[in-house]
Amino acid sequence: MPPNPGAWLTTTARNRAIDRIRRGRTLAAKTKLLEVREAVVDEHEERTFRDERLELIFTCCHPALALEAQVALTLRALGGLTTEEIARAFLVADEAMKRRLTRAKRKIKEAGIPFRVPGDDLLPDRLAAVLAVVYLIFNEGYGGRVDLAAEAIRLGSALAELMPDEAEVHGLLALMLLNDARRDARFEEGELVLLADQDRSRWNAAQIAQGRASIDRALALGGRGPYLIQAAIASLHSEEPRDWRQITALYAELLRVTGSPLAELNRAIAVAEAEGPAAGLALVDGLDLDGYQYFHSTRADLLRRLGREDEARASYERALELARDEAEQRFLRRRIAEVTN
Repeated sequence: MPPNPGAWLTTTARNRAIDRIRRGRTLAAKTKLLEVREAVVDEHEERTFRDERLELIFTCCHPALALEAQVALTLRALGGLTTEEIARAFLVADEAMKRRLTRAKRKIKEAGIPFRVPGDDLLPDRLAAVLAVVYLIFNEGYGGRVDLAAEAIRLGSALAELMPDEAEVHGLLALMLLNDARRDARFEEGELVLLADQDRSRWNAAQIAQGRASIDRALALGGRGPYLIQAAIASLHSEEPRDWRQITALYAELLRVTGSPLAELNRAIAVAEAEGPAAGLALVDGLDLDGYQYFHSTRADLLRRLGREDEARASYERALELARDEAEQRFLRRRIAEVTN
């Protein structure tokens, strides 16, 4: 029995899929040499990806499935994420995600959706799902799994080479580079360090410069998408002092583009810095995100700053119930101790 059966199975399945694609390419080449018309493989097999894992992600992100189903299935099959981790990324219960994955697999079987490498003309139709897959792999890695974060950046770089004229590709790469540049400063002796308290000399300046260059490339291509907006926000967070009003404006634009309650939660944090914790709390209290850890930790911090310590403690305790990362759990326990009389 391997030490981690789940990881072993994922790796084995991924390698089998890569072998299958390679055999298909070999067959296509051989049959063309023989000029056997009936045996010619789909014309899309002629395309060559430099990165085989990126090729598999594009293959799995079939537009016949709903976008969320594409992303969830690909994360499960290729991203190395568990069903529970995927459910957390989508802010749904574990059982709900299991049902989504089951329905998607059933649709693939019943509709006979082919496992086929897409041609150049089909890549844009699958790009939104591929970007979401890469971003969620990075997010899971940013929480502590360094291998996943590095893999996501590698995939983002390969994607930028494959589709150099897509602004959101460069926006996503910039976002990952800028956030990852702060990795070494996020922890001190195993303890979580908030952004405002981080030692900026430990940030990766070269990576920040690379991320900003990717932002410039995305803007030159006319980009206005959500990944580029988030990258611009991350870039502003790398400056000192931070321009909270500009950050607030960018989160407002992100909210307009995505309609995401997480964008509104982050806008509330920026508003609290620009206008005071009471203004931020008013926005937070209008959100319905009870199952989201950072909703409660944000609310707790604003209540603490307003001197409402009993309410802050209750929100910190709820955040602690939802926290999975040990460093974050220790941080929340320290906060709870600070507001406990």
